[in-house]
Amino acid sequence: MAVQGVQNAQNNRSVGDVFQDIVANVQEIIRSEFRLARAEIKEEAAKAGKSSIPLATGLLFGFYALGLILLGSVYALELLVAPWMAALIVGVAVLVVAMILISVGRKRLKEVKVVPEKTVETVKENVQWAKSQIR
Repeated sequence: MAVQGVQNAQNNRSVGDVFQDIVANVQEIIRSEFRLARAEIKEEAAKAGKSSIPLATGLLFGFYALGLILLGSVYALELLVAPWMAALIVGVAVLVVAMILISVGRKRLKEVKVVPEKTVETVKENVQWAKSQIR
């Protein structure tokens, strides 16, 4: 008897009441999607920040390496004296370190997702759900 009372209560709801429930549900879903998107974007921004540190450090070392290699080239032109050899060796070593850091930074930066994939998926699911509720 109690089950029949619940069914009658649901059957006696007006179209306006049902429509209000659907609108309220859709509004809550949209709010939830924005919260999820905000959380995903925050997470990806943190990854981007961590990835940029080795990249920036690698670029800085690259500039130093270029300066030292150029300085070594200048010394090399001065009658092949010992100071150019030291500058060239140091320049090449710094360049290798810079290349490694840039490679690590680029690799980590490629892992950063710009589009919040979870949010996109749930929005698609919610659109399908809303369509099925309207029909």
